[in-house]
Amino acid sequence: MEEAFRLADELGPLKLVHIHRSAVVLKAVVAIDNVACGPAIGGVRMAPDVSTEEAFRLARAMTFKNAAAGLPHGGGKSVIFADPKMPLSDKERLIRAFAAAIGDLTDYIPGPDMGTDELAMGWIKDETGRAVGLPREVGGIPLDEIGATGFGLAVAIDVAREHIGLPLAGARIVVQGFGSVGKHAARFLVEKGGDARRCQRHKRHDRRRGWPGSGGPGPSQGRRTGIARSSARP
Repeated sequence: MEEAFRLADELGPLKLVHIHRSAVVLKAVVAIDNVACGPAIGGVRMAPDVSTEEAFRLARAMTFKNAAAGLPHGGGKSVIFADPKMPLSDKERLIRAFAAAIGDLTDYIPGPDMGTDELAMGWIKDETGRAVGLPREVGGIPLDEIGATGFGLAVAIDVAREHIGLPLAGARIVVQGFGSVGKHAARFLVEKGGDARRCQRHKRHDRRRGWPGSGGPGPSQGRRTGIARSSARP
């Protein structure tokens, strides 16, 4: 009993739901941290090495982020223990099974995260009637295409560098992880005058893509200096 509540404090989590559907090899955890401001909202993360604690920590971060932004939402997050690079038909089957399993968790609204995307949110919306980060075809905003999370990271870096007296113009930028967040963060930082020349592949983001317009080496030549981590999404 003590182990089950080791993550609990005065803010939450309100619910930690473990999901197992052996027929489709689905193992998942949903963390609904706090709904004081409204229904919890947060992404669905898919990776082989996720954990219950990761779901809770991310949900807590969403509680704070949504409150700081003045949004009428609490914080939530879910994780699916699976390889996001599986065949698309298998991924759809797994995501739809997950969506069916969370159908009664009406105080949680899923969104895209590492390992999932707008298409996956479309499947969840189809099953449950609630999801954000939807495909353009059903009225959503293509977050990965426009690089919304990478833009947020670039803005945060621009604000942080003011506090340490680091001019962004000409600053050398190294990104760890070159997926849907890292590549756009690099692009926006280059537009702000940064010199993006190195990328180190993250164990969860082996994308094999080159830099967008920087003229620098690709991710296979990454180094460990000045790393900006980019494995998180809102």
